[in-house]
Amino acid sequence: MKRTIISLTAAAAALAAVTGVAALAAPGDGAAAAAAPASGTRLPVQRSTLVCPAPSSSEVADTTYTAFAPPGAAAGADTKKGTAQLQPTGTVADSHGNPAGKGGKDAKDGKGKGAAGDAGAPQTVPPADTKPVVPLQQAGKPITAATDSPDAPALTGSADGLLAPGWTVQQTTAVAAGSGRGLQGLTCTAPDTQFWFPGVSTAAGRTDYVHLTNPDAIPAVVDLELRGKDGALTESGGGEDITVPPHTTVPVLLSTLTSTAADGAALHVTARSGRIGAAVQAADAKTGGDWLPPAADPAPSAVLPGIPADATDVQLVAVAPGDADADVKVQLATPTGLITPAGLDTLHVKSGMATTVDLKDITKGEAGSLVLTPSDDGSTAPITAALRVLRGKGDSQEMAFIPATRPVEARGTAADNRAKGSTLTLVAPEKGKDATVKVTASAGSGGGSPVTKTFTVKGGTSLAVQPPQPSGLKGSYALTVEPQSGSGPVYAARMLALPQGGLPAFTIQPVPDDRGAVLVPTAGQDLSLLTR
Repeated sequence: MKRTIISLTAAAAALAAVTGVAALAAPGDGAAAAAAPASGTRLPVQRSTLVCPAPSSSEVADTTYTAFAPPGAAAGADTKKGTAQLQPTGTVADSHGNPAGKGGKDAKDGKGKGAAGDAGAPQTVPPADTKPVVPLQQAGKPITAATDSPDAPALTGSADGLLAPGWTVQQTTAVAAGSGRGLQGLTCTAPDTQFWFPGVSTAAGRTDYVHLTNPDAIPAVVDLELRGKDGALTESGGGEDITVPPHTTVPVLLSTLTSTAADGAALHVTARSGRIGAAVQAADAKTGGDWLPPAADPAPSAVLPGIPADATDVQLVAVAPGDADADVKVQLATPTGLITPAGLDTLHVKSGMATTVDLKDITKGEAGSLVLTPSDDGSTAPITAALRVLRGKGDSQEMAFIPATRPVEARGTAADNRAKGSTLTLVAPEKGKDATVKVTASAGSGGGSPVTKTFTVKGGTSLAVQPPQPSGLKGSYALTVEPQSGSGPVYAARMLALPQGGLPAFTIQPVPDDRGAVLVPTAGQDLSLLTR
């Protein structure tokens, strides 16, 4: 009998190249480095999936979607041109037809059922318009689309072929008035099974929704857990067994998960089956609103890049999800070096709890980035963290978030940059390890030619610059950030400021590695035919 035997290692390598699954170790991340293969070949992904939550229920909101894929086919890339587009999803609604989390009187509770008084079961409402959104046709030039509909749905979609590596979609919403007014921005996320959101709130005046979106054809079952300064906040049974039907989004109001009003909490989202995209939309009547994207996975160190020079108040929320307390050194990377904030040499974060620290106007007129590292006592307990940043004063305050982010290893992308208002922050957090970074401004969505500039960031410093712009720019453009050979570790963020009258409306997006390439382990045995 003849039998075909495929090496398991080779099969795994082939699967990684197709799906984009790979071990990408962050600098200094011992656990990830230990799990990474000792050798292999970096190959471009052949398919990417993204999820964009429903942008806003406001009648006075305008949303722009910007899609971009970096040019240049890497060795081993799929030779076909490829496609990249998003499609509207359905929305889980209550028995009265009000979309959950969109201002209807029957918002969801933690189990995905209607609120008190709603006797009906949730139903799936199909989107009215199923035309593709921002269908990208070529790499290297962004494409945009806009909507002002308060019923604009969540979007899911995929890219393949030459457009898959680095495919990025930015969602930018300007809200003219009401709770959450200002600028709300989000880089659409890849689906996963686990997310951390330090910085959420259930306090009076804040309205935080977590948007759970299922891009796949099978249901996902999700658990939500809130943690505060004393541990678990989630009421018994609350937040468990939330079913997210296929190609559907479920917004959950976080204050329905607990009777405790907590500012500076942390949300843990876990998909027990299937996978989802997740993002938190925070709104405040006094300080506006923005999206809080997922923070980097817990690790002994964290970097939070891009605190504006004119920040008037900065709040840090850190959580230690492991079994041990974490003691971390808190430093601000400035243009000239690392400094320790007054009175905050070391931060103690108890196991399973969230700790909040008011850093006030920590930057004092000089842009910087926060760097958290294990304290001198050798603590290696994992943490993750986020910052809430305010600009402006009095009734003209605006809010944005900066989560801990992954380093840019090969390339990162920030879409939707305008002729005015963009600031790029690059931080090299390790002393003695300078970073050399090539930054490319793409062609504009309406015309223009790409421009490239190289920046050197001294180890232990943070550099905030106006990024290069395409020559002859028309429309918006994308930025790609690429560390050069021999560069030290580097992290990045992009701030987009679009003032609304006297309101300093702004949003900040981290620019992590786009994971456009995966490290495929060297096969222990080639594919072969063995006769038995």
